[in-house]
Amino acid sequence: MSRVWKATVIVLAVLGTASTPLIWLLNSPDAGQLVGATVQGAVSIAALVWAVFQPSGNGTDDSVVRSGPVDVGDGGAGNTGIWRRRWWGGGRARLEDSGSVTSTGKGSEGNTGIRYR
Repeated sequence: MSRVWKATVIVLAVLGTASTPLIWLLNSPDAGQLVGATVQGAVSIAALVWAVFQPSGNGTDDSVVRSGPVDVGDGGAGNTGIWRRRWWGGGRARLEDSGSVTSTGKGSEGNTGIRYR
């Protein structure tokens, strides 16, 4: 489960648990409303416990063993390693024997390792 989904489930479970006494129990509930409040509270607590014990990240592992040289010019971007968004999933990134990169020109970037954007 990604971190975003885990946080979303936890927030919704906490809101569901907190709203149980506010919505159901403050208006002199009858037996049916008490049963509804009990079910809502139990489901919210179960969702909270489930989300807390889920592992963060999607478990993908990035790995680069050997990388070749990259020559970039005229404003391009070069990469001989791992380049991904910072909060995109999770997992580990491993890099061995990083290659070389040459980056020239306006706005060009070079990376010979791991870069999270």
